Amino acid sequence: MKIKVFLLICSISILSSVGFAQSVTITGKKVTYKRPNPIMDHKRSFTVNYPKVKAATPSLARKIESSISYEKVLGVDIKEELTELQWLEEADYEVLYNQNGLLCIQLAVSGTGAYPSGSIKTVVVDLKIGGMVTPADVFTNLNGLVALVRKTHKKEIAAAIKEIKSDPSNEEPDPAPLFANSVFKRSDLDGFSINKKGVTLTYDYGFPHVIQALQPDGKFFFSWQELKPYIRRGGLLSRIAR
Repeated sequence: MKIKVFLLICSISILSSVGFAQSVTITGKKVTYKRPNPIMDHKRSFTVNYPKVKAATPSLARKIESSISYEKVLGVDIKEELTELQWLEEADYEVLYNQNGLLCIQLAVSGTGAYPSGSIKTVVVDLKIGGMVTPADVFTNLNGLVALVRKTHKKEIAAAIKEIKSDPSNEEPDPAPLFANSVFKRSDLDGFSINKKGVTLTYDYGFPHVIQALQPDGKFFFSWQELKPYIRRGGLLSRIAR
C-alpha cells in the first residue's frame, strides 16, 4: 500500500512538472492587405504578421490568439485600415518567453500619418486558460513595487537631464520641465514583460514627435532575485522566481 501511494505521489509530481513546462507553438502568418482606394501611393498596402497558436486544444489556441491579437492589444481595426483610416504599414510580433505555462509576446505596429510613428505593447498570457495575466495576478504589495521602480525611474530622468544639458546641439535651455509630469504610477505596471532572467517594466514619457530623440528609453529591468519579495506566493511567476 505504501509503495502504491509513493508511486502515485511521484506520478502527480511528474505530471505537475510537465504542466509547469508547458509551452505553445507560435507560427507567423504574414498577410498583405491591398487597399482598394489608397489615398497615396505608399498607402496601397500594409502587412500584418499574425501570431498563430498551436496549443493543447483548438479552443485554447483560439483564446490565446484572442488575448494576443493586434485588435485587442493595440486597437488595430483592419476594416478601417482598408478604407478610411489608412495609417498602418506593418504589424509584427516577437516572442519573449514561452515556458512554464506562460507566454510573453511583444506586439508592434508602425505607420504614417502626419509623420511616421508606432506603438509597442507586451502581453503575458496564462497558457492554461488562455487569458491575459495582470500585475495583481502575479505580484503582491503593488505599492511597494511601484516605489521600487520609481527609484530607478528617477535615476533615469536625472541622467537624461544631465545628458541633454551636456549636448551642444540641444536647443532646450532647461530640459527639467520636460519631465515635470513623469511619475511612474501603478497603472504603468500593466505593460510588464518577462524572460528567463527577470521582469522588465516600461514607461512612456510621451514626448512630442519633434523632440522624441531626447526621450529616455523608459525600460526598467529587475532580476528575479530583486523581485522575489513582490512575487505572489503560489502565483504563476513563483515557478520561475526561485
